[in-house]
Order: sequence, then structure tokens, then C-alpha cells
Amino acid sequence: MSHFAKVSNGIVTQVIVAEPEFFNTFVDSSPGEWIQTSYNTYGGQHPEGRPLRKNFAGIGFTYDRMKDAFIPPQPDPSWVLDEETCLWNKPSEESQ
Repeated sequence: MSHFAKVSNGIVTQVIVAEPEFFNTFVDSSPGEWIQTSYNTYGGQHPEGRPLRKNFAGIGFTYDRMKDAFIPPQPDPSWVLDEETCLWNKPSEESQ
């Protein structure tokens, strides 16, 4: 089984599980694009060495087409995006 995220205006609105060969029979026709995501990918790492799009997509995540990555919502305006993992880092005590 594979996971697919529906992206509308750069934001994930839905995530489904479907067999790739039957995928087109499950998707709806509302505006948006379906993009495959990997349940086992986190921070650009995958236990079997095959990461896909930096992170498993979740509703409310952003899809960055240039990075080909799913990015979770920013927890706080002070948090900084790690460009390599596409995860948010809490600012260090030194930078506050």
C-alpha cells in the first residue's frame, strides 16, 4: 500500500492509503494534486534508506515543490526551518 497526500494551494488537505495501480479509482475530482508520501520518512531519513519528500505528509503540512518536501506547520514564529530535514528547530537559548 502507498500513501498519497492531496495538495491544494500548497497545503495538504487529505492523506489516503491506496494501491498505486488502483489509485485513480479512489481519488476525487475536486481541485488539487495527489502526491505520494512515505509513512516511514521523517527528516529526510527512512529505515530502509529510501526517503521520500523529507517527511510523511499530514493535514495542514505545506508541500514545497522546489524542495520536493512536505513541511509540518511552524510550531511558533520563532522556530527556524532546517533546510536539510524540512523540520522546525526551536531557537537555542543563546539566540534568545
